[in-house]
Amino acid sequence: MSQVTDLIPHRPPFLFVDEIVSESADGLVAKRTLRADEEFYKGHYPGAPITPGVLLCEAVFQTGALYLARTMAGKGTSAGVPLMAKISDVRFRNPVYPGETITIEVKQKEMLGGFYMMSGSVKSGDKRVLTVDFTVAWTTPAGAPTA
Repeated sequence: MSQVTDLIPHRPPFLFVDEIVSESADGLVAKRTLRADEEFYKGHYPGAPITPGVLLCEAVFQTGALYLARTMAGKGTSAGVPLMAKISDVRFRNPVYPGETITIEVKQKEMLGGFYMMSGSVKSGDKRVLTVDFTVAWTTPAGAPTA
């Protein structure tokens, strides 16, 4: 997990990537095992838990953040954090249940004016779960730090 937490500021309970599987010049693949004892399953849906789609999207966005952190480190610009600028064309195809391991893939499509346009997908085994397009800015956020 340190390969993940060394790169992005996300921490449990809001960390949805367990490990980096592979990377290329234009993308990154990661994995996450969804444990039955995750807090969100208690309320989504009691007695018939399903992983919330918004958290699956967050896993994609965090994988994108990992890709950008590696990209920025390679350029000597590691200070900063990824900030979401746009989410579009989200398609949910299949539910994800407790105990499943998902594979998350992101690809950079283009970079324009400091914004990185990316596409992402989630699979569980051979089953396609979701696809999403998103745009991220790498920046140093303004505001007071939190403890």
